[in-house]
Amino acid sequence: MGWGRLGTNGSIGSITGTRPGFVAGDTGGELSYDQWFRGEMAPFAGIEWQPNDRWGFKAEYSSDAYVLETGAPNVFERKSSFNFGAEYQARPGLRLGAYYLYGSELGVTAQIQLNPKHPTQPMRVNAPVPVAPRSSWATEERHWTRDWATSTRAKTTLRDALAEALQQDGLILEALSLPENGTEAELRYRNPRYRAQTLAIGRSARAMARLLPPSVETLKIVPMRGGLALSQVVIRRSDLEALEHNPDATEALWAVTGLQAAEPLAEEALVSGDLYPAFSTSLSPYTAPSYFDPELPFRLDVGVDLKASYAPAPGWRIAGTIRQRVWGNVKDGRASNSVLPRVRTDQNEYAQFSTTLENLYVTRQWQMGRDLYARSTVGLFESMFGGVSGEVLWKPVSSRLALGVEGNYVVQRDYDQRLSFRDYKTFTGHASAYYQMDKGYHLQVDAGRYLAGDYGATFALDREFANGWRVGGFFTLTDVSSEDFGEGSFDKGFRFSIPLDWLLGKPSRNTFGMTVRPTQRDGGQRVHVPGRLYGQIREAHRAQLTRQRARIWE
Repeated sequence: MGWGRLGTNGSIGSITGTRPGFVAGDTGGELSYDQWFRGEMAPFAGIEWQPNDRWGFKAEYSSDAYVLETGAPNVFERKSSFNFGAEYQARPGLRLGAYYLYGSELGVTAQIQLNPKHPTQPMRVNAPVPVAPRSSWATEERHWTRDWATSTRAKTTLRDALAEALQQDGLILEALSLPENGTEAELRYRNPRYRAQTLAIGRSARAMARLLPPSVETLKIVPMRGGLALSQVVIRRSDLEALEHNPDATEALWAVTGLQAAEPLAEEALVSGDLYPAFSTSLSPYTAPSYFDPELPFRLDVGVDLKASYAPAPGWRIAGTIRQRVWGNVKDGRASNSVLPRVRTDQNEYAQFSTTLENLYVTRQWQMGRDLYARSTVGLFESMFGGVSGEVLWKPVSSRLALGVEGNYVVQRDYDQRLSFRDYKTFTGHASAYYQMDKGYHLQVDAGRYLAGDYGATFALDREFANGWRVGGFFTLTDVSSEDFGEGSFDKGFRFSIPLDWLLGKPSRNTFGMTVRPTQRDGGQRVHVPGRLYGQIREAHRAQLTRQRARIWE
C-alpha cells in the first residue's frame, strides 16, 4: 500500500486524513513526518520469476500516475499501469535487461556488477623469500663474532645488501642502525607498493634474518612516510625462525611482537645516500562529477592530470598538478543563487577553463615530540583556494584515539586557476577527534570555522573492510540557518573508495573513490589541504596493524 506518489493512481481512499501539500521554495533536508501515511492510498505490486540462474522475468502494477513527468513536454506518455521486463545474466559481472514500461516506452540496460568479496582479478604477489634459520652453533653466544659491528665498511656492505633485497620487494631502505653491541639492528623503510604495512614489515624482517650476521637477535623495523617515523615493530629473530611453519604462525608471532613509538634516528645510522633530492612525475586520468542539477542530475568532466613532485630532504615536498580537461559539461551547470560567500557553488565558473593549475604547494612535516606530529603547507591547495596551513596531531602508537588541530588562512583563487586571486579571504580552522573502533569503523568529529565564515561541527562515520574497500557518510551542522544554507538545509553526503589492488590484481597503494552530496552548497565547507596527517600516521599504529596481522607472512 502506498501514499504520496504511490497513491496517485487507483486510490482506494484515505483513512488517515488529508495529506499536507508540498510548500514551494522549501529547502528540504528535514523529515516530512507530517506527510507520512497521510492522504490517498493505493495498492501496488510486483512479481519476479527466475526459471534458472541466468534468466529473470518481471511484472509490475504501479500506483504512481507520474503526474509531474506526464505533465511536462517530451518526457513520456503513460498509457498503462503495468510494466514488464526480462533480464539475462550474460556472465559473472554483466547482466542485460529489456523492459516495456507505461504502455508506451521500451528500455534496455547493461549492469556491470562488482562484489567486494570477490576481486575482479586474483591478487598476484611475488612469493616471499623463506626465512633462513641460523644454525644452532651460530646462535650460541660463545661463537658470536662481532668484529663487523665496529667496522663502518662492513656495516655499509650490509646496508647496501639489505637495500637491494628490499628493492626486489618494492620497498625502499631509508636507514640502517647497527649498534656496536652486535645484537640488534634497526631498519627504516619506505613502502610505496603494498596497501598493508604488515606485509612490508614481514618482507623487511625476512630480509634482515637472511642477510644480517648471526649475532643480531633483535630486529627493529620502522615504517616511514613523508619523512615521519610511524612506529617501531620489534621482532625476535629466533621467533621468526621458529614460527614460520607453525600452524598458528600469525597469532603466535603477533603475540610476541613488540610495538612502540619510534625513537629518534641514531647518530650512527647509515642513511641511504641516493634518496634525496628526489623528483617524480606521473600522468593519470581524472573525473570531476557534479550531481543533482535539476536540469541535468549528473554532469561530468574528464581529462588528464600531469603531476610532479620534488623532495629536497626528508619531510619536505614541493608538488604541483596541471589539469587538462578533455571533455565535460560541468561548465553548463546552474549559476549560484547562494546568499553566503560562494566558496563552492561557483563550480561551473571554475569549470569554464580547460587547462588549469590544479595545485602548487610546498609542505613540510615533522615529529615535534613523542606521539606529536606537525605539518605546515603553503601554496595553492586546490582549484578554488590557496594560502597557508598548519596542523598538529597527537596520536600514540597503541591508542585508538587521536586529537588534532588545524588552522588555515586562505584566499579564493581566480576562476582561470592560474596564479591570481579574488578578493575573498578568510581564516578557517578545526579541532578534530578521531577514534578507531572495532570491525574497521572510524569515527571523526571536526569542530571549528568553515570557509563561508560559519561555525559548527562535522560528524563522520566510515567503515574500512579487510580487502581495502571503504564506505561512509557525514553531515555538518553550523550556525547557518536552513533558509540561508538553501536547498538541502545542511551539508551531508556519503563517500566510498575502492583499492586499485582489488581492481588490478597486483599490489598498489592507490584508490579510486568519490564523495556524493545531495546538493553542493556553501555552508559547512572545508578547504582541501593535501597531506593531512591522520591518514598517514594511523596506517602503522597498533589498531591498523593488528587488523592486518595475517599478511605479515605473505
